[in-house]
Amino acid sequence: MKGALVFIVVFLIGVVVTTSNTSIPPGLNIYYMLGFPDTNYPILGLPAPVFAASILNGVIYGIIAWLLYSLAASTRKQKLEVVVKQEPPKGT
Repeated sequence: MKGALVFIVVFLIGVVVTTSNTSIPPGLNIYYMLGFPDTNYPILGLPAPVFAASILNGVIYGIIAWLLYSLAASTRKQKLEVVVKQEPPKGT
């Protein structure tokens, strides 16, 4: 559940940042590689390429952040299990 929250936060940040600065890769590159034309058709008040690049960047960076969070959480969980499984030293 926390991973989904990480994805949503990074997705929203990625969309907002890319909307204001469209030169952030790889959004526009992917948009043009898919063969879509360069147009000024507005979608929610933004030109179509800017809107598509914003959504693509949000999804891509959100997935990357989610994967990194998941790896870090699983590594932390494994370290905690190792600490719990250790037996106390026997009689001194």
